[in-house]
Amino acid sequence: MDIIGGAGDAAPVGDLVKDVDEATFMQDVVEASMQVPVIVDFWAPWCGPCKTLGPALEAAVAKAKGAVTMAKINVDENQRLAQALAQQGLPLQSIPTVVAFVEGRPVDMFQGALPPSEIDAFVKKTIEAAGGSADGGLAEALEVAEQMLADGDHADAAQTFAAIIGEDDKSAAAYGGLARAHIALDDLDQAEAVLNGAPAEISEAAEIEAARAQIELARQAENAGPVAELAAKVTANPEDLEARFELAKAQHAAGDAEAAVAELLEIFRRDREWNDGAAKAQLFTIFDALQPNDPVVLNGRRRLSSMIFA
Repeated sequence: MDIIGGAGDAAPVGDLVKDVDEATFMQDVVEASMQVPVIVDFWAPWCGPCKTLGPALEAAVAKAKGAVTMAKINVDENQRLAQALAQQGLPLQSIPTVVAFVEGRPVDMFQGALPPSEIDAFVKKTIEAAGGSADGGLAEALEVAEQMLADGDHADAAQTFAAIIGEDDKSAAAYGGLARAHIALDDLDQAEAVLNGAPAEISEAAEIEAARAQIELARQAENAGPVAELAAKVTANPEDLEARFELAKAQHAAGDAEAAVAELLEIFRRDREWNDGAAKAQLFTIFDALQPNDPVVLNGRRRLSSMIFA
Protein backbone atom coordinates (compact mmCIF):
# COMPACT_ATOMS: atom_id res chain seq x y z
CA MET A 1 0.00 0.00 0.00
CA ASP A 2 1.16 3.57 -0.63
CA ILE A 3 1.70 5.78 2.38
CA ILE A 4 -0.93 8.46 2.78
CA GLY A 5 0.67 11.80 2.00
CA GLY A 6 2.67 10.65 -1.01
CA ALA A 7 5.41 8.48 0.46
CA GLY A 8 5.26 5.76 -2.15
CA ASP A 9 8.16 4.34 -4.13
CA ALA A 10 10.98 6.66 -5.15
CA ALA A 11 10.25 8.56 -8.31
CA PRO A 12 12.34 7.50 -11.31
CA VAL A 13 15.53 9.53 -11.49
CA GLY A 14 14.69 10.55 -15.06
CA ASP A 15 11.60 12.36 -13.83
CA LEU A 16 13.58 14.39 -11.31
CA VAL A 17 16.89 15.13 -13.08
CA LYS A 18 17.25 17.27 -16.21
CA ASP A 19 20.13 18.40 -18.39
CA VAL A 20 19.73 22.18 -18.53
CA ASP A 21 21.33 24.74 -20.85
CA GLU A 22 21.18 28.47 -21.36
CA ALA A 23 17.90 28.23 -23.28
CA THR A 24 16.08 26.26 -20.59
CA PHE A 25 17.69 27.68 -17.43
CA MET A 26 14.93 30.18 -16.69
CA GLN A 27 12.17 27.61 -17.14
CA ASP A 28 13.80 24.55 -15.57
CA VAL A 29 15.61 26.26 -12.68
CA VAL A 30 14.33 29.74 -11.85
CA GLU A 31 10.65 29.21 -12.64
CA ALA A 32 10.59 25.57 -11.56
CA SER A 33 12.07 26.46 -8.16
CA MET A 34 9.02 28.61 -7.46
CA GLN A 35 7.13 25.33 -7.02
CA VAL A 36 9.78 22.78 -5.94
CA PRO A 37 13.40 23.39 -4.87
CA VAL A 38 15.95 22.76 -7.61
CA ILE A 39 19.50 21.64 -6.93
CA VAL A 40 21.83 22.65 -9.78
CA ASP A 41 24.99 20.64 -10.44
CA PHE A 42 27.56 22.63 -12.41
CA TRP A 43 29.94 20.06 -13.90
CA ALA A 44 32.29 19.34 -16.80
CA PRO A 45 33.33 16.11 -18.58
CA TRP A 46 37.00 16.54 -17.58
CA CYS A 47 36.20 17.02 -13.87
CA GLY A 48 37.13 13.91 -11.87
CA PRO A 49 35.12 14.66 -8.68
CA CYS A 50 32.08 15.43 -10.86
CA LYS A 51 31.94 11.78 -11.95
CA THR A 52 31.26 10.61 -8.40
CA LEU A 53 29.33 13.61 -7.13
CA GLY A 54 26.75 13.61 -9.91
CA PRO A 55 25.43 10.08 -9.31
CA ALA A 56 25.47 10.62 -5.54
CA LEU A 57 23.39 13.78 -5.94
CA GLU A 58 20.95 11.97 -8.21
CA ALA A 59 20.53 9.19 -5.64
CA ALA A 60 19.86 11.71 -2.86
CA VAL A 61 17.32 13.56 -4.99
CA ALA A 62 15.58 10.30 -5.88
CA LYS A 63 15.28 9.40 -2.19
CA ALA A 64 13.45 12.69 -1.58
CA LYS A 65 10.63 11.38 -3.82
CA GLY A 66 9.74 14.57 -5.60
CA ALA A 67 10.35 17.04 -2.77
CA VAL A 68 13.28 18.40 -4.77
CA THR A 69 14.51 18.18 -8.38
CA MET A 70 17.96 18.42 -9.96
CA ALA A 71 19.37 20.31 -12.93
CA LYS A 72 22.73 19.41 -14.51
CA ILE A 73 24.62 22.12 -16.33
CA ASN A 74 27.73 21.33 -18.37
CA VAL A 75 29.78 24.50 -17.94
CA ASP A 76 31.92 23.73 -21.00
CA GLU A 77 28.83 23.78 -23.21
CA ASN A 78 27.22 26.71 -21.37
CA GLN A 79 30.09 29.10 -20.76
CA ARG A 80 28.04 32.22 -21.37
CA LEU A 81 25.43 31.10 -18.81
CA ALA A 82 28.15 30.26 -16.27
CA GLN A 83 29.73 33.69 -16.78
CA ALA A 84 26.39 35.43 -16.38
CA LEU A 85 25.67 33.60 -13.15
CA ALA A 86 29.17 34.32 -11.87
CA GLN A 87 28.59 38.02 -12.53
CA GLN A 88 25.47 37.74 -10.37
CA GLY A 89 27.52 36.43 -7.45
CA LEU A 90 27.67 32.66 -7.88
CA PRO A 91 31.29 31.48 -7.44
CA LEU A 92 31.64 29.16 -10.42
CA GLN A 93 35.40 29.45 -10.81
CA SER A 94 35.85 25.84 -9.65
CA ILE A 95 33.73 22.79 -10.16
CA PRO A 96 31.87 20.81 -9.16
CA THR A 97 29.72 23.54 -7.69
CA VAL A 98 26.25 22.69 -6.43
CA VAL A 99 23.68 25.43 -5.85
CA ALA A 100 20.21 25.10 -4.31
CA PHE A 101 17.51 27.34 -5.78
CA VAL A 102 14.32 28.09 -3.87
CA GLU A 103 11.66 30.47 -5.19
CA GLY A 104 13.90 31.63 -7.99
CA ARG A 105 17.02 32.47 -6.00
CA PRO A 106 20.07 30.61 -4.70
CA VAL A 107 19.80 29.78 -0.97
CA ASP A 108 22.73 27.42 -0.36
CA MET A 109 25.72 25.89 -2.13
CA PHE A 110 28.86 23.79 -1.81
CA GLN A 111 31.92 23.05 -3.93
CA GLY A 112 33.84 19.81 -4.38
CA ALA A 113 32.79 16.25 -3.69
CA LEU A 114 31.04 15.40 -0.41
CA PRO A 115 30.30 12.05 1.28
CA PRO A 116 26.74 10.71 0.84
CA SER A 117 25.71 11.64 4.39
CA GLU A 118 26.56 15.31 3.80
CA ILE A 119 24.85 15.27 0.41
CA ASP A 120 21.70 13.90 2.07
CA ALA A 121 21.93 16.64 4.68
CA PHE A 122 22.27 19.29 1.95
CA VAL A 123 19.19 17.97 0.14
CA LYS A 124 17.21 17.87 3.39
CA LYS A 125 18.23 21.42 4.26
CA THR A 126 17.19 22.60 0.80
CA ILE A 127 13.75 21.03 1.14
CA GLU A 128 13.29 22.51 4.58
CA ALA A 129 14.33 25.93 3.29
CA ALA A 130 11.31 25.74 0.99
CA GLY A 131 9.05 24.83 3.89
CA GLY A 132 8.74 21.22 2.79
CA SER A 133 9.28 17.86 4.42
CA ALA A 134 12.32 15.75 3.67
CA ASP A 135 10.76 12.53 4.88
CA GLY A 136 8.59 11.84 1.85
CA GLY A 137 5.37 12.50 3.78
CA LEU A 138 6.05 9.99 6.54
CA ALA A 139 5.33 12.51 9.30
CA GLU A 140 1.90 13.15 7.82
CA ALA A 141 1.34 9.41 7.46
CA LEU A 142 2.16 8.90 11.13
CA GLU A 143 -0.38 11.55 12.07
CA VAL A 144 -3.02 9.82 9.95
CA ALA A 145 -2.24 6.43 11.49
CA GLU A 146 -2.41 7.85 15.01
CA GLN A 147 -5.78 9.41 14.23
CA MET A 148 -7.03 6.06 12.89
CA LEU A 149 -5.95 4.45 16.15
CA ALA A 150 -7.69 7.13 18.20
CA ASP A 151 -10.86 6.71 16.12
CA GLY A 152 -10.93 2.96 16.70
CA ASP A 153 -9.86 1.97 13.17
CA HIS A 154 -7.26 -0.37 14.61
CA ALA A 155 -6.76 -2.65 11.60
CA ASP A 156 -6.32 0.30 9.20
CA ALA A 157 -3.94 1.94 11.65
CA ALA A 158 -1.87 -1.26 11.83
CA GLN A 159 -1.71 -1.43 8.04
CA THR A 160 -0.59 2.19 7.79
CA PHE A 161 2.06 1.86 10.50
CA ALA A 162 3.37 -1.26 8.75
CA ALA A 163 3.56 0.62 5.45
CA ILE A 164 5.54 3.41 7.13
CA ILE A 165 8.00 0.84 8.46
CA GLY A 166 8.35 -0.42 4.90
CA GLU A 167 9.49 3.07 3.93
CA ASP A 168 11.57 3.77 7.05
CA ASP A 169 12.65 0.76 9.09
CA LYS A 170 14.24 3.04 11.70
CA SER A 171 10.99 4.77 12.65
CA ALA A 172 10.52 4.14 16.37
CA ALA A 173 7.18 5.96 16.19
CA ALA A 174 5.91 3.53 13.55
CA TYR A 175 7.07 0.43 15.45
CA GLY A 176 5.51 1.73 18.64
CA GLY A 177 2.30 2.62 16.81
CA LEU A 178 2.08 -0.78 15.12
CA ALA A 179 2.54 -2.50 18.48
CA ARG A 180 -0.18 -0.34 20.04
CA ALA A 181 -2.50 -1.16 17.16
CA HIS A 182 -2.03 -4.87 17.84
CA ILE A 183 -2.64 -4.26 21.55
CA ALA A 184 -5.93 -2.60 20.60
CA LEU A 185 -6.71 -5.66 18.45
CA ASP A 186 -6.09 -7.87 21.53
CA ASP A 187 -3.10 -9.52 19.88
CA LEU A 188 -0.41 -9.05 22.52
CA ASP A 189 1.84 -11.74 21.08
CA GLN A 190 1.98 -9.95 17.75
CA ALA A 191 2.57 -6.64 19.50
CA GLU A 192 5.57 -8.14 21.27
CA ALA A 193 6.81 -9.62 18.00
CA VAL A 194 6.70 -6.18 16.38
CA LEU A 195 8.85 -4.65 19.11
CA ASN A 196 11.24 -7.59 19.12
CA GLY A 197 11.72 -7.02 15.39
CA ALA A 198 12.69 -3.37 15.79
CA PRO A 199 16.32 -2.52 14.92
CA ALA A 200 18.69 -2.54 17.89
CA GLU A 201 19.52 1.15 17.50
CA ILE A 202 15.90 2.19 18.26
CA SER A 203 15.07 -0.56 20.77
CA GLU A 204 15.30 1.86 23.69
CA ALA A 205 13.46 4.76 22.04
CA ALA A 206 10.66 6.32 24.07
CA GLU A 207 7.99 5.11 21.62
CA ILE A 208 9.23 1.53 21.93
CA GLU A 209 9.45 1.67 25.72
CA ALA A 210 5.93 3.09 25.91
CA ALA A 211 4.55 0.23 23.82
CA ARG A 212 6.41 -2.33 25.95
CA ALA A 213 4.87 -0.82 29.09
CA GLN A 214 1.41 -0.98 27.51
CA ILE A 215 1.91 -4.64 26.66
CA GLU A 216 2.95 -5.40 30.24
CA LEU A 217 -0.10 -3.60 31.61
CA ALA A 218 -2.37 -5.34 29.12
CA ARG A 219 -1.08 -8.74 30.23
CA GLN A 220 -1.69 -7.77 33.84
CA ALA A 221 -5.23 -6.77 32.93
CA GLU A 222 -5.95 -10.30 31.69
CA ASN A 223 -5.61 -11.57 35.26
CA ALA A 224 -6.93 -8.53 37.15
CA GLY A 225 -9.37 -9.19 39.97
CA PRO A 226 -12.70 -7.43 40.61
CA VAL A 227 -12.21 -3.83 41.72
CA ALA A 228 -15.06 -3.82 44.26
CA GLU A 229 -13.85 -6.92 46.09
CA LEU A 230 -10.26 -5.75 46.23
CA ALA A 231 -11.33 -2.27 47.39
CA ALA A 232 -13.36 -3.84 50.20
CA LYS A 233 -10.38 -5.95 51.17
CA VAL A 234 -8.15 -2.88 51.40
CA THR A 235 -10.78 -1.00 53.40
CA ALA A 236 -10.98 -3.88 55.87
CA ASN A 237 -7.19 -4.02 56.23
CA PRO A 238 -5.30 -0.94 54.98
CA GLU A 239 -1.99 -2.62 55.80
CA ASP A 240 -2.65 -5.42 53.30
CA LEU A 241 -0.23 -4.09 50.68
CA GLU A 242 -0.63 -7.10 48.43
CA ALA A 243 -4.38 -6.47 48.18
CA ARG A 244 -3.70 -2.78 47.57
CA PHE A 245 -1.24 -3.65 44.79
CA GLU A 246 -3.77 -5.97 43.15
CA LEU A 247 -6.39 -3.22 43.50
CA ALA A 248 -4.11 -0.81 41.65
CA LYS A 249 -3.68 -3.30 38.80
CA ALA A 250 -7.44 -3.87 38.65
CA GLN A 251 -8.14 -0.15 38.62
CA HIS A 252 -5.72 0.39 35.77
CA ALA A 253 -7.27 -2.52 33.87
CA ALA A 254 -10.64 -0.82 34.34
CA GLY A 255 -9.27 2.37 32.80
CA ASP A 256 -8.72 4.37 35.98
CA ALA A 257 -4.98 5.13 35.83
CA GLU A 258 -5.31 8.00 38.31
CA ALA A 259 -6.77 5.75 41.02
CA ALA A 260 -4.15 3.09 40.32
CA VAL A 261 -1.35 5.61 40.73
CA ALA A 262 -2.89 6.83 44.01
CA GLU A 263 -2.93 3.29 45.45
CA LEU A 264 0.65 2.63 44.35
CA LEU A 265 1.80 5.89 45.90
CA GLU A 266 0.10 4.86 49.13
CA ILE A 267 2.00 1.57 49.10
CA PHE A 268 5.23 3.46 48.55
CA ARG A 269 4.39 5.83 51.39
CA ARG A 270 3.72 2.95 53.78
CA ASP A 271 6.69 0.79 52.74
CA ARG A 272 8.80 1.87 49.80
CA GLU A 273 10.79 -1.38 49.85
CA TRP A 274 7.74 -3.65 49.88
CA ASN A 275 8.12 -6.61 47.51
CA ASP A 276 11.48 -5.37 46.22
CA GLY A 277 10.10 -1.95 45.34
CA ALA A 278 7.19 -3.32 43.31
CA ALA A 279 5.04 -0.22 43.79
CA LYS A 280 7.68 2.12 42.39
CA ALA A 281 8.36 -0.22 39.46
CA GLN A 282 4.64 -0.41 38.66
CA LEU A 283 4.38 3.37 38.84
CA PHE A 284 7.14 3.75 36.28
CA THR A 285 5.45 1.20 34.02
CA ILE A 286 2.26 3.24 34.10
CA PHE A 287 4.17 6.49 33.56
CA ASP A 288 6.02 4.99 30.58
CA ALA A 289 2.76 3.81 29.01
CA LEU A 290 1.18 7.29 29.14
CA GLN A 291 2.15 10.49 27.38
CA PRO A 292 4.86 12.41 29.29
CA ASN A 293 2.56 15.44 29.61
CA ASP A 294 -0.43 13.45 30.89
CA PRO A 295 -1.68 15.00 34.16
CA VAL A 296 -1.63 11.55 35.77
CA VAL A 297 2.09 11.29 34.96
CA LEU A 298 2.94 14.85 35.99
CA ASN A 299 1.06 14.67 39.29
CA GLY A 300 2.24 11.15 40.02
CA ARG A 301 5.90 11.94 39.41
CA ARG A 302 5.65 15.08 41.53
CA ARG A 303 4.11 13.21 44.47
CA LEU A 304 6.60 10.36 44.15
CA SER A 305 9.52 12.80 44.12
CA SER A 306 8.21 14.56 47.23
CA MET A 307 8.12 11.22 49.04
CA ILE A 308 11.59 10.19 47.90
CA PHE A 309 13.20 13.45 48.92
CA ALA A 310 11.12 14.08 52.04
